[in-house]
This record gives sequence, C-alpha cells and structure tokens, in this order.
Amino acid sequence: MERLHPSDPSRIAGYRLLGRLGVGGMGVVYLGRTDDGALAAVKVIRAEYADEADFRARFRREAEIAAEVDSPWAVRITGADPDAPEPWLATAFVAGPSLAEAVAAHGPLPLRAVRILGKAMAKALGVMHERGLVHRDVKPGNVLLGMDRPRLIDFGIARGGEHTALTSADAVLGTPGFLPPEQAEGRPAEPAGDVFSLGCLLAYAATGRLPYGSGTVEAVLYRTVHDEPDFGPEVLADPELAALLRTCLAKHPDIRPTAAELDGALTEDTPGEGTDWLPDPVVATIAERAAALLALPGIDETAADPDAAPAPGAAAPSRRRFLALASGGAVLAAGGGLAVYLALRGDGKPKPPAASGARQWVIGVHGDLSGPQQAIGQAQKRGVRLAVDAFNARKDKPFTLAVATADDAGRADRSAAAATELISQRDLFAVIGPTGNDSVIPCLELYGEASVPLVSVSALATTYSVTDRRSFFQSCPITSAQAAAVNFQLAGKQGVRRLGILSDRDGDTDSWQTALLAGRTLAYFAPDATFYARVVPRGTEDLAPVVTDILAHGVDGLFYTGSPAGAAEVAGLLAAAGFKGPRAADYGLAGPEFLKAAGPAAEGWQFCAPYTGPEAPEVAEVARAHRATYGSDPEIWTAEAFDATRLVIDRLVTGAQGGGRPSRAELLTALAQGTFRGLTKEYAFDERRQLKSNFFSLHRVEGGRIRYAGPATEPPAG
Repeated sequence: MERLHPSDPSRIAGYRLLGRLGVGGMGVVYLGRTDDGALAAVKVIRAEYADEADFRARFRREAEIAAEVDSPWAVRITGADPDAPEPWLATAFVAGPSLAEAVAAHGPLPLRAVRILGKAMAKALGVMHERGLVHRDVKPGNVLLGMDRPRLIDFGIARGGEHTALTSADAVLGTPGFLPPEQAEGRPAEPAGDVFSLGCLLAYAATGRLPYGSGTVEAVLYRTVHDEPDFGPEVLADPELAALLRTCLAKHPDIRPTAAELDGALTEDTPGEGTDWLPDPVVATIAERAAALLALPGIDETAADPDAAPAPGAAAPSRRRFLALASGGAVLAAGGGLAVYLALRGDGKPKPPAASGARQWVIGVHGDLSGPQQAIGQAQKRGVRLAVDAFNARKDKPFTLAVATADDAGRADRSAAAATELISQRDLFAVIGPTGNDSVIPCLELYGEASVPLVSVSALATTYSVTDRRSFFQSCPITSAQAAAVNFQLAGKQGVRRLGILSDRDGDTDSWQTALLAGRTLAYFAPDATFYARVVPRGTEDLAPVVTDILAHGVDGLFYTGSPAGAAEVAGLLAAAGFKGPRAADYGLAGPEFLKAAGPAAEGWQFCAPYTGPEAPEVAEVARAHRATYGSDPEIWTAEAFDATRLVIDRLVTGAQGGGRPSRAELLTALAQGTFRGLTKEYAFDERRQLKSNFFSLHRVEGGRIRYAGPATEPPAG
C-alpha cells in the first residue's frame, strides 16, 4: 500500500482513507476504514470519465450488480455513490493474496483444494446467474484467498443481460486464456461463459499453466476456439475431475454444466471458516497479509483535510476488531504468520515500527545471482549499483537511493518469492530484471498488482503469454528483432546474396522466430538476395547432412539458430568444407561454451546482440567506474543495466520536483512517456512497453575472443 498523495481526499462518505491500494487508467483504489473499524477497498473513478453519461450509467449498473450479489463466496459491497462528482464504489477488504499470486509464488494447488475452490466459486456464480447476471472475467486474479474463505471479486465488467447495449457489440471483454470461445468470437456473454472461464481457472490452479497454452493473444484465442485443452498429468491423475473440467470447457455453451450443476458435481465439502484446505505456504502468505492489518499506518494529512494532524503512531485495531474486519470471526489457521498468531492468542503484542530518519528511495534488482546465468545477473547488479552510486555522489541530488537485491537463481519456481521479497519493501520504486526469460511470467502478476515498474534488461522474449504486463518494460529490443540486424549486416553490408538459414529446434521459441524472420525480411535489405532454409528436429545429433545440403544450394553466407553445441558443430563442418563466407549465429549462443567447443573454427563468426561491448567507446564512463569499484573491466549487459537504472532515476528526479515523492503508479506513467538518451541508445517505449528502437551491436570472434565491432544497425536519422 502507498501513502496518500497531498491531492487525495482524506475521507469519502463514511470511509477514512488510509492509503492507496492501486492506480489504473480509470481511477484510484484506496484502503478505507469506517468509524467502527471495518476496512474497505474504495474505488474512485476519475472525473473525466464521470462526465460521460454512458460511463456513469455503466458505473451505476456496476454498483447495482455488486449489491445484488449476496454470497459468502463473493466480495460484499459496502457502499456506493454513482452520482458523486467522482463516482465511487466500496467493497469489503479481503486481506489475502489472489489465486494468481498464490500459484505463482507456491505452485499449483493440491487436487482436493482445487475441488473445494471450484465448489466455492460455482456457488458465487450461481447467485449471480440466478439474478440474470454474467461476470465476464473469471480469472485467478479475481479470486482472493482470505483468512476465512475464498471470494470472487471485481464486477467491473459484469453486466445484466438486459443492459448489454451499454457495451459495444464487437468488444471482446475478458482475459485471453480464460475467455470462452463465444466471447473470443465476439458473441454475447452468457452464464455458460463464466462456467468455461471457471474451468480454465481450475485447470490453472491444478497445473500452474493455461489449458490453451501461452503465446500471443491471437494464438491463445485461436487455440481456445479450435483446440482441445491440455490438462497435463496433474489433472489427468484425477479422471473424475478431468472429465468434469472437459465438460466445462466444451466449445458449445449448451454442453457445459450450469454453475449449480457444477457445484453439485464437485463432491468435496465447501471450505469452512478457515484455511485448512490450503497448503501451508499459501496459509503463511495469507497470515502475512493479515499481519499487515495489525500495523496499519497512521492517517496521512492531505490537502483535502488541512486541519487533520498526522498520526504516525495511530493505534492498530484490537484483536477482537481485527478478527471481525479481517476474517468475519475466523480463527487464524496454523501454518504461518507467527506474529499474527501470537497477537490473536494474546501471547504477544505487535510492535510499532522503529523510528527512523528520512525514508529511502529503493531500486531493486531481481536476478539470477547464483544460477546458470549468474554472470549476467551479477553484471547487471553491478551496473545498477554503479548508476546509484553515481547519483548519490551528486551534491545536488534531491534524495538518496539504495539498492535491494533478490536472487531467483535463474529458476522459475523461485521468481515469485524473489518478487515478493522486493515488493514487501515499502520504499521500493522500481525493479531491474529478471535476468532470464523463464523467470518473467511467474512474477509479472505480482509486480503488476503492486504497480511496481519492472524494467527488463536481458529478458527479451517476443511474448510472455497473456500474463499481466501492466508494469513490465523491455528496455532492449526483443530477441527476434536481431533478424533485421543480421540481414542488414550480411546482405546489406557484407554482400551475401544467397543466405543459408539453419534453424536447429534445440533452441528456444524466440530463436525459431528469429530464423523465420530472417528469411521473410531478407529482400528488404537486398532485393536481389535469396535464401535457402533448413529446420532440424530437436535432438538431432548429426548436422553434417544438413550442412552439406545447404552448401550444395550455393549459399555464400550462413545464419544459425539453436544451441551453443550445435553452433560449434556447424562451425567445424563449415571450416572443414573450406567455407569462407560470412557466418553468424543467434547472439544467445555467444559465450565460452561456443568458443571452447568450436576452437579455431569459431574464428570470424559474428553475433548481432542487443548489448554493447565493454570496450565500446560510448560506455567508457561505465568501464572506468567499474574498474575503480570492482578492479576489473565490466562484462556484457553491465552498461545496459546502468542505462536502465539511469532511466528510472531520471523519471524519479522529475517526479520529485517541488519536494514531492512520486508514487509507483506515477513512475509507471512517466516511464511510458517521452524519451531518455542513455549511453548505449535512446529509450522510448511503444504501447506494449517494448523499446521502439531496434539497436543491435556487432560482435565478432577474433583471436579466440568475442570482441565488439561497432553498431550492427544504422543509427536513427538525426
């Protein structure tokens, strides 16, 4: 939770505002407290939207829908005013993680817990459907795991059937991956669509994967409409549950069970007043969230409440009131949250936060600091520290920065924990990382929910499925964009007119896309150039026949994507054949493994990479600082991490003008706007928050080392 801004109201109707829970394009969500101590999430819509009659009508309908849903398994509305200058809606506050956060942090739920969760959500939907209402966005992020029970939340796009005219007929509302086929094709939403979405949600809860896979939005929607779901061994281990979910995911709505029928078919008990149906690590997370309620911040003075005195030592609610507002009288289950457990038992008292000086401004590093990519992760951590040290050395600095690090060891199953560790720091503004692509998806929802800008330096996959990208910035061009740089160099600058393209499926998805794009865009750089492409299956051990075939088709240059071992084998085969034309490989293969395996055959091979070399003149400033601080030359990616950190600092300095302290959400907005000139390139982001420029550097093997050879692409005009 963030502190209130001076421009924020201090009170909305009967709710005293304690802080900001989040900010979106439509407005702000505050944590509020009534005079009797009950907590609420208060959603306030920006005035510019309230001026639109159609929008106000939709918001009024949202309040009516939320009020009609009276179920212990759905969040309860506690107040609303659609006619206020800035319309607002308040719902009971649930102190617990979303299902998306829980699965990302702790992995899939046991099948019994999946059944129990399904029964609870079916009951919530059943109440809605009985009133002719459709939720339209049932997904893991809209299910909160509270101390007493799970709850379905967010009726912001729910509409009654008689009010569908308020929504554009061709609008697709919902979340790809959980969207039913009929909505994906633009047909009206019906209750059966919610059942389909719930089936996807339960499959995700059991496996941690989307039943229709990942990829671009278009690809996921296509598979949703045309393909069968992939439940994996986790769900298939329970044939009864697998059969039920398969029926929920039937393509035709009429085949799916109703919410009431699904409730009846799930034979597990509905969860009682507690968390004993959840795994201990999830219970611990719930307890930690509940513990935060025992140390709520004091009331901030705002411009809207000039007479109110700040209360930094405001008392926390009593144990009795805490139980009433946090769990409806539930007893905290065992499994985590010892401080909360002791406080509720009366064996301990929550201690007020220790007094401290000026609050820090923290930039985090989420990286692989001990795993297979630790060299890159450590290089980036050093780049961040160098940028922070340079800023702190300024005499005119408006604030002082600190660096916090979290190590995921390059493992996807540790990424969420690393993100949670960083997000827990109240003074965190932004995070640089993660190091590798595999660590991105498990943490995106967490950073997005917390409005923490996540700036990747070396995680540059073309897509990260349909996960929450609201706070994710890719500060280097995506991996597959190197195809243009390769073609510019080989065909445009080095005269290749018949390019051999060898795509070894031992590489990742981005490398396959790079090879495909290399063929498709070749003529753009040399209209008379042609190519001959070969694709070899994963696990192919002998590439000699393929290389022989490529050479037989008269190629005068070659581009390889795959693995370092495969690149080394191809290098040896070309050297043995006496091939002297330009040879290039996917930049991800550049490194000691390729050099050692290829030996002298590596000489002359080229890589078009989205990073500069440590010896590049434009990063001399970083190299000098690195040598002075660490006693060695920097590695690759250090300068890019340095630049990404300076970008964040630049936006923070702008936001601090006038002595203020920007919020994470304001920093998010600032990063998405304008440009910043770094040492290595210009930073500006498109609507997907990917870098607009396509800057790559050329690196070449010379004397057994990979050396920087200058820009691989033409600099932008001007």
